[in-house]
Amino acid sequence: MKLQLKVNGAPLAVDADGDMPLLWVLRDYLGQTGTKFGCGMGLCGACTVHVDGKATRSCVTPVGTVLDADITTIEGLSKDGTHPVQAAWIAEQVPQCGYCQSGMIMAACALLQENPAPTRQDIRDGIGNLCRCGTYPRVERAILRVAAATNGGQS
Repeated sequence: MKLQLKVNGAPLAVDADGDMPLLWVLRDYLGQTGTKFGCGMGLCGACTVHVDGKATRSCVTPVGTVLDADITTIEGLSKDGTHPVQAAWIAEQVPQCGYCQSGMIMAACALLQENPAPTRQDIRDGIGNLCRCGTYPRVERAILRVAAATNGGQS
């Protein structure tokens, strides 16, 4: 069955079952491999994308539930990696192994959209993604860097 999606601003059609997790449609059908598989249960956040601007765990989201939504993957943040959160990630040297980072960046973008001037505690409470390398202090610094640059954010 042809499903109509809007991914990274582009209308796309995929021949997939509506019950298939969005993650697999993005990766296997649309080549958006920046979105990662982690736990398959919506717990770790490696698969985080934006659905209508909200951080969403794509491994547990049936594609049939997002047909009328704007879906943004890590590839859709910027063509060349210059989105402010991506730039802050580089400046703060956040990635270690890098596996969780696309989902973490997507969660950070959603947090900053909802709260442009988060405190460290807001970040700790708002980012529910797991990083097995333990880069959380650098994640906090990167998010605070973006907040300060764009809003005079607080620490």
